[in-house]
Amino acid sequence: MEKLWAPWRMPYIEVKAPSGCIFCEKPRQAEDAENLILHRGQRTFVILNAFPYNNGHLMVVPYRHVADLTALTLEERDELMALTQWSTRLLAVALRPDGFNVGMNLGRVAGAGIADHLHMHLVPRWNGDTNFMPVVADTRVLPESLQNSYARLRAAMEAL
Repeated sequence: MEKLWAPWRMPYIEVKAPSGCIFCEKPRQAEDAENLILHRGQRTFVILNAFPYNNGHLMVVPYRHVADLTALTLEERDELMALTQWSTRLLAVALRPDGFNVGMNLGRVAGAGIADHLHMHLVPRWNGDTNFMPVVADTRVLPESLQNSYARLRAAMEAL
């Protein structure tokens, strides 16, 4: 058996599950870099996913705790989409992906890890980024730490 050495993953394994909603808690704090919050709008914010599918996996999240897409106000919906567009440009400048997966998982049965607070996923994709590891070993290989991804995206924000 081959061994995959990834000691940087230990902080994620050891973290205790939060008692409240992380999408409500994190924006209330002032530590944006520690919380991986890249941008704050009036009604929504952009945050790096702490358990990404790929490097640069972002989420656009309304501040208001809402699970139903139809319950968004027009202003929340418009800003959510505007920040989704902005985030796509940011990822294109910072990481130069070949494509994107963009979408929502509404409800636990649809795959939502945090089902009671909706959020839009933006996952950058590169040709060849799906290799044998997810299929054979049920393992994702991410070549960059979250802190490095955060720093690259923050630097690219200057170019927008």
